[in-house]
Amino acid sequence: MSRIFRNVQVNDNSEKTRPIQIKSLQLREEIDIDQPLSLDVILKERDQLLHEAEEQIASTKEALAQEIEQTKQYVDEQLKTWEEQKIAYQQAAYDEGFMQGLEEGRNKAIADMQQSLSIANETIQVAHENATNYLQQQEQVILELAIRTAERIIGTKLEEEEELFLSVVKRGLKEVREMKEIKLYVSPTYFKLVSNNRDELASIFPVDVPFMIFVDEDMNDTDCYIETNHGRIVVSIDEQLQELRLKLVEILDRME
Repeated sequence: MSRIFRNVQVNDNSEKTRPIQIKSLQLREEIDIDQPLSLDVILKERDQLLHEAEEQIASTKEALAQEIEQTKQYVDEQLKTWEEQKIAYQQAAYDEGFMQGLEEGRNKAIADMQQSLSIANETIQVAHENATNYLQQQEQVILELAIRTAERIIGTKLEEEEELFLSVVKRGLKEVREMKEIKLYVSPTYFKLVSNNRDELASIFPVDVPFMIFVDEDMNDTDCYIETNHGRIVVSIDEQLQELRLKLVEILDRME
């Protein structure tokens, strides 16, 4: 079991502390991007990233709490030692019959112990501040790592499998299947793909619902949105990544 302090004698105040060691958080980053990857697999991977992030943060906070508890226990032990040494000073002074020695011994014991307690309290405070700062930094590392992993997965698969983009479009269209008029806007990059699969996409809606596909040259390659009689819905890849980011931030905020 680690200690916050080295062995402390009441009459020796040198080198009383050592830094608390905190292990770095690690989040699984290597993903097998060669295997076939559907939208469902990506969503499962996203959920796995969220779960791993939550477990990593909980584990680190538990370890830090144990370190602080050990420091508090050490302070209690020092208080007990001080009481024992105070009695020893009193007994020695009494045996020698020197009241001045008793007073000096008592005062020195009190002064030394106060200094030890001051150092202990300062160490606990510094440990708490360092732990808080460390967790905040690691939370950002986890967040950015999860986003980069998701971007790498989706970006690589979009280059290899155009059908992945089509699955994102289908998911968005299913969310508006109850609307009365559907207009789908995509970039020039995927307009041909979407148009070639129009019949499959149109089958999502009742036959009497107008379904039209438009190209928007101002859009980024993976952008996509749907306009209905009730407004616009964004269903792009970037929107999926933003959803992942928001869910991670929500987890981190909930664990503070």
